[in-house]
Amino acid sequence: MSRSPKRVTIADVAVKAGVSLSTVSRVLNGNITVDPAMAERVRAAAAELQYSASPLARSLVLGRTQTVAVVVPDLGNPTFQEILRGLSRAAGSAGYHVLVADSAESVDEERALALTTRRRTDGVVLCAPRMDDDALAATLAELSPVVVVNRDTADAPAVGADYRSAFTEILEHLYGLGHRRLVFLSGNPRSASNAARVAAVSAFTAAHVDVAVVEITCGVDVDSGARVAGEVRISGATAVLAYNDLVAMGVMGALRRDGVRIPEDISVAGFDDIPYAKWTSPTLTTASVPTEAVGARAWEAMRGLLSGDGAAPTTEWLRPVVALRESTGPAPA
Repeated sequence: MSRSPKRVTIADVAVKAGVSLSTVSRVLNGNITVDPAMAERVRAAAAELQYSASPLARSLVLGRTQTVAVVVPDLGNPTFQEILRGLSRAAGSAGYHVLVADSAESVDEERALALTTRRRTDGVVLCAPRMDDDALAATLAELSPVVVVNRDTADAPAVGADYRSAFTEILEHLYGLGHRRLVFLSGNPRSASNAARVAAVSAFTAAHVDVAVVEITCGVDVDSGARVAGEVRISGATAVLAYNDLVAMGVMGALRRDGVRIPEDISVAGFDDIPYAKWTSPTLTTASVPTEAVGARAWEAMRGLLSGDGAAPTTEWLRPVVALRESTGPAPA
């Protein structure tokens, strides 16, 4: 029975290069204080021996896990899945793993998960945190390094989507089609992105005194949209703005089940442009959020923190693009 070849160790590299173990360690971990000629000798020896460092050993030397945590409010939401995809791919290309935790829309669970995962990782990305401003500030102080997604804060780098501008654009689209009485199906009241939508509605109605927008507290999933379809029918509205695409799909399905035509009787618009939005019947007017790009930018912000970038925290907002489809049309006469 043949033996497997002996694994090359850091000691073998040290013997080959004629230097100490500590010198090899410093060179392979990027320490620039080593004499350049000696460093080149170490790298040449490592290449000749085809040495590759053990990830575990490297983590112990650097005092890092090469892992970052991401805490999301709902893994079942396609928007958060897309953000995770963008972040994990970008982190993976840099040699990092991603640990994901789902807080199930619970504020208490969100804080506990953030603190627990931080002990096991090199940093935390808080995705759309639901906690209030004071609790968020206190939590961020314990998590450093930390990046926040879809929430504006002066205490950490933040990346998100400009929900208010895109929601305003949808309102203008419906106004241009003659709609003057609308329903807004709001999401989680603790959500910063919901607050941005509410602000867009308030500013729009203040600027258009001939428009009335009725807010119905709804939720964030398909069942929530279907559940309020009866309230939508008796509201007298000619158009519905849903918090997101899942809610829009739920209300559209329930309305059509009850014989309401879309958009002939009532127009429906969603938000996020999840993959299913272009395949609904009718296809769904929505706003396409660059979710993968948000995730990738969140990783870039985290990488800056991990590399010791001393720059002040910055906030970056990416603009969604409105996609006009079949679910919105002229207001009925």
